[in-house]
Amino acid sequence: MKNIGVILSGCGVFDGSEIHEAVLTLLYLSQENASVHFFAPDSRQLHVVNHNTQQVREGETRNILVESARIARGEVTPLCNLDIDALDAIIFPGGFGAAKNLCTFAVDGEESVLLPDVERVLKEAHAKGKVIGAVCIAPVLVAQAFKKTGVHPRLTIGSDAEVNRVLTNWQAEPVCAGVDEIVVDEQNKIVTTPAYMLGQNIGQIAVGIEKLVREVLRMV
Repeated sequence: MKNIGVILSGCGVFDGSEIHEAVLTLLYLSQENASVHFFAPDSRQLHVVNHNTQQVREGETRNILVESARIARGEVTPLCNLDIDALDAIIFPGGFGAAKNLCTFAVDGEESVLLPDVERVLKEAHAKGKVIGAVCIAPVLVAQAFKKTGVHPRLTIGSDAEVNRVLTNWQAEPVCAGVDEIVVDEQNKIVTTPAYMLGQNIGQIAVGIEKLVREVLRMV
């Protein structure tokens, strides 16, 4: 049985993991009989957003690990305890939490920095030949981890010109791709898909996420 780590960033598109993307990832992994292990940082998320009004709730705080447990049905491990040797691959669903809680891209753009454990996990996975999957905006995490290291990950976030400019400046190789497509970097064992960077509904994003999961498992 293949062991896959899924790294979450909270619960909810505007301040955590995109729930559709996370659940579809889990669904397709389950259909392939993979063993899924959820991880999330045990730290405070950037802010809390009322998903009905899409407004920040001033003065309210939530923990990324606790919120991620909503998606994981309670079975989530602090990211600091992730042992890459116990896994065959890791997958990062998207959502604003990837750009707010796993790094500072949503605030700092090109000057973004990664959460230390996110950087550690990505670099360890690459060094040990583990497969890395990233959905929606999450490929930004991969590009940041390897900027100016001599590794040039080939990946996609869809067709956003400004994000692609930043990825290029980080010495990644961004590729424009449709919502139903994946980009595979065989050399670096990285698979990405745009999902809600382009998609308008769950049916559209499901196609690319299914392809990503199947390809990640093929490459293991």
